[in-house]
Amino acid sequence: MSTTLTRPRPSLLGPARVAVRQHRWTLRIAGGLALLTLLGLIALSLRSSHVTEVFAASGCRTDGADGNRECMQVARNYVVTMFTYRRGFDNVALVLMALPVLLSGFVGGPLIARELESGTYKLSWTQSVTPARWLAAKLVVPATLVLAGAAILAAVLHWARSGQDLPYPVEWYAMYVFTTTGTVLAGHILFGLCAGALIGILVRRTLLALVLSVLVAGAVGVAFADLRGRLWPPSTVTGTNLDIHENIWWVETGHLTGDGERLSQETCAQSVSETDTARCFADHDITGHYLDYHPASHFWPLQLVETGILLALAALALALAFRVLRRRTA
Repeated sequence: MSTTLTRPRPSLLGPARVAVRQHRWTLRIAGGLALLTLLGLIALSLRSSHVTEVFAASGCRTDGADGNRECMQVARNYVVTMFTYRRGFDNVALVLMALPVLLSGFVGGPLIARELESGTYKLSWTQSVTPARWLAAKLVVPATLVLAGAAILAAVLHWARSGQDLPYPVEWYAMYVFTTTGTVLAGHILFGLCAGALIGILVRRTLLALVLSVLVAGAVGVAFADLRGRLWPPSTVTGTNLDIHENIWWVETGHLTGDGERLSQETCAQSVSETDTARCFADHDITGHYLDYHPASHFWPLQLVETGILLALAALALALAFRVLRRRTA
């Protein structure tokens, strides 16, 4: 009677455990900071709600229409306090926006390049762990933890913002809001992770890989912040007097000539009087104005287009990372 030995199927569980054990102190510190930030957001939200309730019970108004001098001081204190709380929310959003850059630097430097530079990767590869499984485990652990943590923090931040009747309205298109709401943040995180992995494998030097990864992830973030408004066709409104009070994202505005040609907003901007402005308009045949804008309904199209581009770039970087690793270990 013969028995057939079957080779166990490859699993990422073992290499993932090793990755967690290697960087357990980093993970503990990051987890502790995330927990403190979460508790701080909840406390700040509850505090701001209490301040709002107290101000509403006072019967005072922020516009000073009641004419009460005592109320004017109360309203001033309320506005200053709520502005401070809004800055607190914006600071948390700034930390979330920095996560893709920090993750890219960590993956490119300490996680990948340091092992390749020091040669410790050889121990894993000689213990039935293929280079591909080694790299996959290195990426799965930070991707899972960071995506989960960022999703929780972003959801709580959105709840804290939307639950407040702030005297400073939160615009959906503001960078601190748009980048930390929806799917864009996850797209930037995955791109930063994959770009860091590729750079770490190519450079194989810890400090240089860390610096290059941070620069690349930061440059991509800045580029999208600049180009974001043009990722989806904007709506356009024209007329002689553009008086729009909706919560819209202004993309571009300018003048229109009689034959429909667009002129820059700077045209006739140097005119110092109404007579000079009218003469300048007549000289340039300006008959109206235009405004390209994104209404609130464009939020998800803009989010999904940017996320799709980021995922495509992340997939390309990840494929190149595995290809380079395969060639160097063949």
